[in-house]
Amino acid sequence: MSTQSNTPVAGVQKMTPSEAFVETLVANGVTEMFGIMGSAFMDAMDIFAPAGIRLIPVVHEQGAGHMADGYARVSGRHGVVIGQNGPGISNCVTAIAAAYWAHSPVVIVTPEAGTMGIGLGGFQEGNQLPMFQEFTKYQGHVTHPARMAEYTARCFDRALSEMGPTQLNIPRDYFYGEIKAEIPKPQRLDRGAGGERTLNEAAELLATAKFPVIISGGGVVMADAVEECKALAERLGAPVVNSYLHNDSFPASHPLWCGPLGYQGSKAAMKLISQADVVVALGTRLGPFGTLPQHGMDYWPKDAKIIQIDADNKMLGLVKKITVGICGDAKAAAVALQQRLEGKTLACDASKDERAGKIQAEKAAWEKELDEWTHERDSFSLDMIEEQKSEGNYLHPRQVLRELEKAMPEDVMVSTDIGNINSVANSYLRFEKPRSFFAPMSWGNCGYALPTIIGAKVAAPHRPAISYAGDGAWGMSMSEIMTCVRHDIPVTAVVFHNRQWGAEKKNQVDFYNRRFVAGELDNQSFAGIAKAMGAEGIVVDKLEDVGPALKKAVDMQMNEGKTTIVEIMCTRELGDPFRRDALSKPVRFLDKYKDYV
Repeated sequence: MSTQSNTPVAGVQKMTPSEAFVETLVANGVTEMFGIMGSAFMDAMDIFAPAGIRLIPVVHEQGAGHMADGYARVSGRHGVVIGQNGPGISNCVTAIAAAYWAHSPVVIVTPEAGTMGIGLGGFQEGNQLPMFQEFTKYQGHVTHPARMAEYTARCFDRALSEMGPTQLNIPRDYFYGEIKAEIPKPQRLDRGAGGERTLNEAAELLATAKFPVIISGGGVVMADAVEECKALAERLGAPVVNSYLHNDSFPASHPLWCGPLGYQGSKAAMKLISQADVVVALGTRLGPFGTLPQHGMDYWPKDAKIIQIDADNKMLGLVKKITVGICGDAKAAAVALQQRLEGKTLACDASKDERAGKIQAEKAAWEKELDEWTHERDSFSLDMIEEQKSEGNYLHPRQVLRELEKAMPEDVMVSTDIGNINSVANSYLRFEKPRSFFAPMSWGNCGYALPTIIGAKVAAPHRPAISYAGDGAWGMSMSEIMTCVRHDIPVTAVVFHNRQWGAEKKNQVDFYNRRFVAGELDNQSFAGIAKAMGAEGIVVDKLEDVGPALKKAVDMQMNEGKTTIVEIMCTRELGDPFRRDALSKPVRFLDKYKDYV
């Protein structure tokens, strides 16, 4: 058996298409892939090991896609997922959609039915390109075995240049044969700061701004631009708010940090941005869900001048009306703006101290409110709290989230699923460094958190990895605990056990007079299931045990290599709905349904 090599062959050489495929992976620095083995790509898989590539087998291909997403978001490198043609590939669609909205450079390799059988309805045959066309930045279909390296390289290049998933579709018979090929060198884009005119216009706006505010978005994380964002914020004395679900885009300990906008975000951030006369949207598309009214506040500043900076020109002005749009890299643009402000007297210079006081006051008021917001106060939640007093000891989710926040280790990575308690967690999750927070973004799919944090742990084994999930979403993904145990990838999973599909049940409370259909969950012990899978399990039903349980689980993760499920028994109270405009009050015209209003 030959020795492992992470250096691709040079020059034009005779090789098989499988060798061309694998050598192109090597050229792009691939060392890990996620998926389930299959006959469709077995000829290539046979030489992964001598090429220095580890294929990590998963329980379900959706998990593999999420793992590739988490791997890419932590490392800044490609995440790669592969599976058997047909069902193995269709299982990945949801995960690739989530990666698309997270702007993750995931490459999904989709072997398909052989060219001599396509169209005959053979075993595991399907047209795999349409499945992913809405959720990929580029789709490469290998049209001839001799073009294997070319298409493979292009998919890897495009995933990084377009910042999103790409698909490499390969007829399974094209792995075989004899070709002459040269392995392409990776092409990496140098984006630059943007156009001179728009940068100058933005600098002029900032020079006249009296209350500038910066939104630090996912582009700041992807461009490794946190320090440059900090420098610009400090020059302006500007409060910095995180874009939705990008709480890791600015350090929470910084005096100018104000927390996230959007659903279950920071009231301090919302109150401060509402006063802005100029907003710098740095590396954010200003997505609808991250700028919608919240906490009863329609906080988006209607008269402010908006400077939007995004690497994708199609995002400029798409959601919010803007004054200046800069198509550029977040880091380079922040540096260019600061250079243009150097040595100038700015309109906001005179009010720096006053604005700093206002920032601190708003943050202090929000922290005090969070401390005192021990439980939800709507009538349904109060009824549930009272009802459950006789059932046993159940904890208030907000108090649990606060205790988890206090117990978080340094350098932590956290993934959250979709759902009611996970969404409330947005108010409590704070980070000191980028590439630390992962959520399913605009796709909002359940079953995201656990596999994503597994992929993150593979990319950064030295960092503590914690996932949050409600019991509904947990049921979709918990089988991947077996992946952790089988392949020594230790993580810590916090499961909020409240026996309901909380986010949707909230709609039945608000719009359907508490007529609950399909929202209740009668669960087994998740800690017990974890132990049956070979992991550890801790049940928590006392508030004083929340922090110690998390610390113990993280200690076992980092020092003993053990995966632990922390099962927290929560009340059935419910936080605010995702959107108050998402549903309408029911109207019934038929007599048999007249009471269902």
